Formats: sequence, C-alpha cells, structure tokens
Amino acid sequence: MSGHSKWNTIKRKKGALDAKRGAIFTRHSKEITLSARTGGGDIEMNPSLRLAVKKAKADNMPAANIERAIKKGTGDLPGVKYEDYVYEGYGPGGVAIMMEIMTDNKNRTVPDIRHIMSKNGGNLGESGCVNWMFEKKGTFTISKNGVDEDSLLETSLDLGAEDFNSDADDAFVIETSPDDFGNMSQGLEDAGFDVEGEVGLVPINSVKVSGGDVGQLLNLLELLEDHEDIQKVYSNFDLDEEELEKLA
Repeated sequence: MSGHSKWNTIKRKKGALDAKRGAIFTRHSKEITLSARTGGGDIEMNPSLRLAVKKAKADNMPAANIERAIKKGTGDLPGVKYEDYVYEGYGPGGVAIMMEIMTDNKNRTVPDIRHIMSKNGGNLGESGCVNWMFEKKGTFTISKNGVDEDSLLETSLDLGAEDFNSDADDAFVIETSPDDFGNMSQGLEDAGFDVEGEVGLVPINSVKVSGGDVGQLLNLLELLEDHEDIQKVYSNFDLDEEELEKLA
C-alpha cells in the first residue's frame, strides 16, 4: 500500500505493546491530547477526538482521565503550559523518524530524546532533514471481521478515499486527504462501519530494513513512543514478508 505506515502494522502483529493497562491508558491519553490540541475539545466538532475517545472508552479508560487528556490538549489545565515541537532524525538502517512533541519543559525533553536516539542506533537531526519524506494524510483502519470488502470499498470511494488497502492480515486501511477526514469519518460511521482513524504523517517512500537493524529499530521506536512528551512517532521503514513473519 502506498504511503501506509508500517509501524502500525508491526504493532498489530506484535500484539503485546499495550499489554499493561497503564500503557494502554498512556497511549490513549496521548492520542486524545493531540487530537484536542489540533482540532479543539468539542467531540462533536472534532472527528479525530471523537475516534480517540471512542477507542479509550472501549478499553475502559476512566472518564476523568479522558477529560484531563482533553484539557491538556486545549490548554485548560491550570498552572501548566505545553508547547508543541516536531523533531526529526534517523534510526538504524538510515530510516527517517519524525516525532510530534508536547512538553512543558523543552530543556528536559530534547536531551532525553537525543540520549534515546544515540543509545539505540539513531541520531537526532536538524529541522527539515527528513520531513520532506512524509506527507499529511487521514488514515482509517477497519477490522476485516464481518466486513464486506466490496461494500466498504464502494462507500469509501464515494466519500473521497485516495487509497484503499486490503493486503493487511486483519484490517482494511483507507487513506484520504486531511480536508476530507471529517466527512470520511462521519460517512463510514453512518454506514455502520466500526472505524479507527487519525490525521498524521505517512511516508512518501520507504527504506527496507533487514537483519540486526530490525530489532534495534523497533526497540528504538518503542522507547520513543513510551516517552511521556512524545505524542506521535512516524517512520518510513519497510520489512519484507520474511521479516514480518519473524514478528508474528
């Protein structure tokens, strides 16, 4: 599939990244906060936030945690001021990495990220070093369980889908422009499909990773995602089927 991030596919295959409830809530909080930061705190008016909250509730995340994550994103938490940054760099095998940051202390965050990168086969680069390798897209993931592919394809195309992928083992993946994300989200939900989605960066081209670089790269991406100030991590790596099978 053109442009689809392999990282989400890998996480689904590995399956155990969010095994601990605390880790699940942390990841949901990040997604909710970022969605509220970029599109506002009104769930009805912000489709990205609506989908993020929907996923959090499905995992029984407490309402108080959800509300706090929204307020963090909208800047309504008293006494705390968060700033947004984007950091770029390279991982093992020359893979490009983009990180969306939200922090109340840049002087703490930058050394942390630099340390994680340097200790795990990567390096933090200058602004603009890899962002030209990515473009912003709306991406939806729909479980294949009980879903008619022809019906989903027809509906998504009518709603303005730019790409439709059925190659993944367990899910259909749909890409659209950021401007069409809201209409696509509402249209798919109205048609009865259970969707997950977000607006984020997808790679324009990919870098094949193999051998020892695979484990080191995946470990680096996990460490970056686990950092409390990093909201989203994007990468342009690709694996062949043999490497994917090793992760199953």
